[in-house]
Amino acid sequence: MLRDDSLLDEGLVTLTLSNPTKLNAISVAMWRALRAHVQALDEDSRVRAIVVRGAQGNFAAGADIEEFPVERGSYDTLRRYHGEIIGPTLDALARCRHPSVALIEGVCVGGGMEIATHCDLRIAGQGARFGVPINKLGFPMAPGELRGVLALAGRAATLEILLEGRVFGASEAREKGLLTRVVDDEALEEAGYTCARRIAAGAPLAAQLNKWLIARLAPSVPPLSEAEWQRAFSYWDSHDHREGVAAFLEKRPPDFRGR
Repeated sequence: MLRDDSLLDEGLVTLTLSNPTKLNAISVAMWRALRAHVQALDEDSRVRAIVVRGAQGNFAAGADIEEFPVERGSYDTLRRYHGEIIGPTLDALARCRHPSVALIEGVCVGGGMEIATHCDLRIAGQGARFGVPINKLGFPMAPGELRGVLALAGRAATLEILLEGRVFGASEAREKGLLTRVVDDEALEEAGYTCARRIAAGAPLAAQLNKWLIARLAPSVPPLSEAEWQRAFSYWDSHDHREGVAAFLEKRPPDFRGR
């Protein structure tokens, strides 16, 4: 996880997801670093816009599944992983007073797409690819992660994304409401930073109040009860969950049995 303040004199800060040997798969350390950076930027009055991107030609290929046996190996660790690491990081990004722009190229799936959907604007290159293929891993999307996708794509498209687990292109992502705009791949960086500079040129207080009012006027959802949290993570000890993760790590097709 990298922070670049080279454009801070323009009010811009870049946060880069960097794990290039794994297509920027997001480790626990990266989730925590992203949250820490966003919280620090939220307190920095010099900042007017945040650009979130990935290193070396990809946005992010989801969470780092190689960490799952340790980080999600029991109900308690599973609940902590999603409820205390990923969920609060996405919430910090969405609630940050400064507007954020996701600059998306290459792979943007799973946790990468979750990060992008919690940014305020999303600009993608035509060659970018999207999806949440976790049905092949034997588990659903956690509540704190589902919120961003559902808010943008709505019920029908979100069900399609999760039930099919299909990877799709930028034009289709735009049609589903997941993207602000799509540009040619070679024009992506210029388009993303032009967008961020337009935001930075505006009145910061107006931007912050727009973010707050839109969040305040959006339909609210009551917090999940403890019983609902337990149901959301009831798959933790299922055959299909264990098999999905094992099959991914062993690079073989999973043998799902519906239990």
